[in-house]
Amino acid sequence: MMSGIKGNKCAVVIRRLILWVLLTNIILVLYCLTNSSQGKNRGSQQSTCALSVAELLKKNVSMPSQSTKSQGCSPKVNIMFMKTHKTASSTILNILFRFGEKHKLKFALPDGRNDFFYPSPFLCSQVKDYRLGDCFNIVCNHMRFDHREVAKLLPPDAVYITILRDPVALFESSFHYYHRAVPLTWRIDGENKLAEFLNNPQSFYSADAFNSFYLRNMLFFDFGLDNNLEADDPRVIRDVHNLSKRFDLVLFAEYFEESLVLLKDTLCWTTEDILYFKLNARRSSSVSHLTPELRARALQWNGADWRLYQHFNATFWARVEAYGRDRMKQEVNELRRRNSEMRDICIEDGGAVEAHKIQDARFLPWQPVGESSILGYNMRKNIDPNFRTICEKMLTPEIQYLSDLGVNLWLTRLWGWLKDAVFIV
Repeated sequence: MMSGIKGNKCAVVIRRLILWVLLTNIILVLYCLTNSSQGKNRGSQQSTCALSVAELLKKNVSMPSQSTKSQGCSPKVNIMFMKTHKTASSTILNILFRFGEKHKLKFALPDGRNDFFYPSPFLCSQVKDYRLGDCFNIVCNHMRFDHREVAKLLPPDAVYITILRDPVALFESSFHYYHRAVPLTWRIDGENKLAEFLNNPQSFYSADAFNSFYLRNMLFFDFGLDNNLEADDPRVIRDVHNLSKRFDLVLFAEYFEESLVLLKDTLCWTTEDILYFKLNARRSSSVSHLTPELRARALQWNGADWRLYQHFNATFWARVEAYGRDRMKQEVNELRRRNSEMRDICIEDGGAVEAHKIQDARFLPWQPVGESSILGYNMRKNIDPNFRTICEKMLTPEIQYLSDLGVNLWLTRLWGWLKDAVFIV
């Protein structure tokens, strides 16, 4: 009897594995076919937004400006947000979507999916309806960063922003979220796969394996850098300093409210512009709590990310000091007060709920392969009509918001249907 049950379970696992490999290959073929067409329109180095702006200025045609007024400042509208993985970046994305919609700004949006053909390096031609010399106000979806390509899309006065997270917490989150999409982890035995991996990462890791970038120095990879460099490699420090020249403001997931206050100050926005609900959060029971020994191993394994984090952490707190500690405390308290007001107005029962308890599919977040660990929200049923629109937008996850902005997410939705079909419970 027992052997029969085990045999049935084994057969189910094998069938799922075969289906998974087959469907993954189908997705890869579709991806390659679509991505190859994107590369045909790279354009010349001369066909850029900056040159288009210069030509218009020669003709005395006015452009949207970020110049400082004689009194106060003008809100910045030209923004590049480098959306890193598992760093609370989806919450920042929602803030940018809402600001862009409110001010009728032009987004550089992906085409067919919710990212710019990640993990391939970014190309201008991956932007929906892109034409050579086009100018955009906001670029903010997942990509593998390439500054030269991104700069072709934006006016010269664009503000470059990104967000980082403690590399240990990021690694734990990435490992949990993506491990079923990384074949390298499938042969790890035991209930605690993360601990098994960290105890001997080299025995499970191969730099050239499919989706291996999810397992090491993911920040470095997102920024278009070599994620397999050791922390003491001189190229790591060189790369970090190069990034510091590219980005005007680096936010931190651990100091999210302070980061938003600095964002507001840098962009000359209002507190209303940075109100938020935490999106794409995991339920606490799915988070692995690492021992000090495993944390040290994770830091060593992700040493390049740790050097990156340390560098920008120091510059972040220097900016907080320049802003003023007392002033920062007042602004954070005001942000918390306003966010609390919006929670009371918008959210049923005041907090996030498990995916199966979300009543409206519009607010159902994307889930990792094989589980439903990402929380979402229910909107209050008796909501004040004056707040309905803003509440809906603040609660809308990335995939649904992109659809609202006019992106045809056929490839993302196909992938979602396939993963749910294979791993349906």
